[in-house]
Amino acid sequence: MKTILSSETMDIPDRVKIKVKAKMIEVEGPRGKLIRNFKHLNLDFQLITDEATGNRQLKVDAWFGSRKTTAAIRTALGHVENLITGVTKSYCYKMRFVYAHFPINASITNGNKSIEIRNFLGEKRSELWHFTPII
Repeated sequence: MKTILSSETMDIPDRVKIKVKAKMIEVEGPRGKLIRNFKHLNLDFQLITDEATGNRQLKVDAWFGSRKTTAAIRTALGHVENLITGVTKSYCYKMRFVYAHFPINASITNGNKSIEIRNFLGEKRSELWHFTPII
């Protein structure tokens, strides 16, 4: 059964600017700017202002959606919340290199952007794994 209209709203903090353009969400805050593309979801995004409190809100609508589409509303809002957290508090990833069996040799190369692994599972050739500069 399809629901005619499913919608949910989310409050936007004062320090954060959000732009919505054709399912592209751009979030800008004190720690930077992040962009997320939601073109694969059949959802409508709108910036609204609450009349009672005057707070800015992001409203997500799904017209004639199935269960998966209505579940995608909360998923999309969760992604936007993570974007807001990223531009206000920021993230820091710490990675640890762990192996269990073979004596693996690893070295960080290319200005901390990639890892070169030698003797991975007994292989003769070395592998080069690239990482994004954000992490």
